[in-house]
Amino acid sequence: MVKSDSIVGLGTGSTTAYAIQYIGERLKSGELQNIVGVPTSFQAGGLSEGVWYPPYHPRCYRPYDIAIDGADEVDPHKNLIKGGGAAHTREKVVDYLANQFIVVVDAGKMVEKLGSVFAVPVEVIPMAITPVMNTIKKMGGKPELRMGVKKAGPVITDQGNMVVDVTFDSIPDPVNLEITLNNIPGVLENGIFVNCVDIVLIGEVKDGQPIVRQI
Repeated sequence: MVKSDSIVGLGTGSTTAYAIQYIGERLKSGELQNIVGVPTSFQAGGLSEGVWYPPYHPRCYRPYDIAIDGADEVDPHKNLIKGGGAAHTREKVVDYLANQFIVVVDAGKMVEKLGSVFAVPVEVIPMAITPVMNTIKKMGGKPELRMGVKKAGPVITDQGNMVVDVTFDSIPDPVNLEITLNNIPGVLENGIFVNCVDIVLIGEVKDGQPIVRQI
């Protein structure tokens, strides 16, 4: 799916790390040439360092040819929840700008309804944490400030903001919820992705054999 002379959006997370490695190996072998990578996080940039051309800046006018990313949840309509790595804001910019957006997940990420397993990450500027959480509670959500692991205090995004993970009893209308959350003053972006995915590749083991199916 990735061709030579392409601009490729590089998602964040363990699944996408394999894609970065795979493309990098083909660049080294000469099978692919002139690939420009657009990392969506410090992590993705670090993985691609030394393999890719200088990073392509999102402000440039040429659209990305393809974006490859993972997801925390995928529903039958190819709507997503992303943001387990707190990189959903940059991921959304890159993924929506791509001519083709491909999501790679294992079968355990497939759900009938968004929010079934994973909370919705919401990136919030620090000064607005309390009012944003209060507003979300009034909407029926259960917000929780994401705390760091092996670090005292909250998770800080690459933009210098905090992440609130919001659990909802149900998400019947992800399109409306995405808009409503983003309209709260102090919210930068949330992890609901709708109407942007072209292909979902689902890896699973069937009869003892690894297979990949596509929706």
